[in-house]
Amino acid sequence: MGISIALQKKYDNLKEIIKGYGSIAVAFSGGVDSTFLLKVAHDVLGANAIAITARSKSFPERERREAEDFCDKEGIVWYQVDSEELSIDGFAKNPANRCYLCKKELFTKLIALAQEKGIRVVAEGSNMDDNGDYRPGLMAVAELAVESPLRKAQLSKQEIRDLSKELGLPTWNKQSFACLASRFVYGEDITEKKLDMVDKAEQLLLDLGFHQVRVRIHGENLARIEVQEDEFDKIMQHREQIAEAFRRYGFLYVTMDLKGYRTGSMNATLEEK
Repeated sequence: MGISIALQKKYDNLKEIIKGYGSIAVAFSGGVDSTFLLKVAHDVLGANAIAITARSKSFPERERREAEDFCDKEGIVWYQVDSEELSIDGFAKNPANRCYLCKKELFTKLIALAQEKGIRVVAEGSNMDDNGDYRPGLMAVAELAVESPLRKAQLSKQEIRDLSKELGLPTWNKQSFACLASRFVYGEDITEKKLDMVDKAEQLLLDLGFHQVRVRIHGENLARIEVQEDEFDKIMQHREQIAEAFRRYGFLYVTMDLKGYRTGSMNATLEEK
């Protein structure tokens, strides 16, 4: 492989970690990390590696289709579970531990399905970069003894992208994604209507060719667009089309964040509180 010796060692270590599980169910979103993890798991364990994807209002249909297509292409057994976050007690109020509530419910269902299928280990795709941000979902991962092999192998996001490219995975340069609930200000209600508004808005930007996007929603009808700095001019080129479409989706006000795209930007509201 065309990678450094150090990265090759991490990759080999990852395969040994997965081999030690014997069988594995990967929580599979179709994103960069879980696709890489699933590919390696399937390479190492074959039919003893399965994928489980959650269906919910906060998970766009495009991502679900990509997850299904990947498993079909790779010959990986793929299951779906219904995990409707809005039905979880307290979730819709968007508390600071929202991600914990969601992950606890989700992984409880995944563990039950894995046990039903005779699979020993449930694993998720967090990496070393996830250690530095506010990630309450990782508390649920720890409580339920869900494995995090990419973190165990000390792989960073960029290293996962580099290895994905070497393996010929289509996700090696895919934009980072987090569930649509992360677009809401903590303490502001999450509703099916507003999730749909955000989903449509981000899909429009992706269809226009933007690579990494977030549409954050403030209150009932203000959109704050985050794109990479080198695509600021492109926003202005399409501003009338974007503004008109966003208003059709339900936004009265459409703004652009001058700091550009960044992960966890809503966590700043926690720091203020």
